[in-house]
Amino acid sequence: MKYAIDLHIHSALSPCSDDEMTPNNIVNMACLKGLDMIAVTDHNSAENLEAVLKCGNRSGMLVVPGMEVETREEVHLVCLFPDIKAALKMQDIVYKALPPVQNREDIFGQQLIMDENDEVKGLLKQLLITAADLGLEEVFSIVGDLGGVTIPAHVDRESYSVISNLGMIPEDLNIKYVEISRNCDAQVYRSKNPHLLCYEFIKSSDAHTLGDILERESFIELEEKSVECLIGALRGK
Repeated sequence: MKYAIDLHIHSALSPCSDDEMTPNNIVNMACLKGLDMIAVTDHNSAENLEAVLKCGNRSGMLVVPGMEVETREEVHLVCLFPDIKAALKMQDIVYKALPPVQNREDIFGQQLIMDENDEVKGLLKQLLITAADLGLEEVFSIVGDLGGVTIPAHVDRESYSVISNLGMIPEDLNIKYVEISRNCDAQVYRSKNPHLLCYEFIKSSDAHTLGDILERESFIELEEKSVECLIGALRGK
């Protein structure tokens, strides 16, 4: 069965995201747009995942625990996990690998930690939008060991993508899917990049505002609507 997805959404924890990207607003907007499953993937953090998962459970929206990790090479990777426990383990690893730099709210915006009622629990002081001291292959390995899957983010962009920064996708990563941006024409992009014919494209919004969350326009074929089945499919199993 085909399911409508958006697997790259930022909450108000990401400093570049709108403060209206609260757990309830994200889930409710995804429901209004007719999506079947979403992933919240804040920069280098999983602090708001528990709240979004609780909102999803209340609304019947399947929420996949996720994180957008920026590697040592300044490559963005969408990392999806089987459960919140695995995501929080990844958060511990990433936090230890981030440089000790505090967020400048006057420049980057606030990093809001919220509960399932959209109440602000605190402000994260560690700057999240920076590179962690973790290599590309290292992130793939760690996420795989945690039972998750890693997808190169927005490969069509001229910055922060594996292609723009490395010039290619390392073959030993054994990737099935790569992500393209919401405004990227998949057919045109594939025709101009024949070296990507061996990969499946998955379109995500990389939403930082509520209006940017995808409509029913990106689909994946799954045997059942579950996180386990989604991760298995993205891994190519």
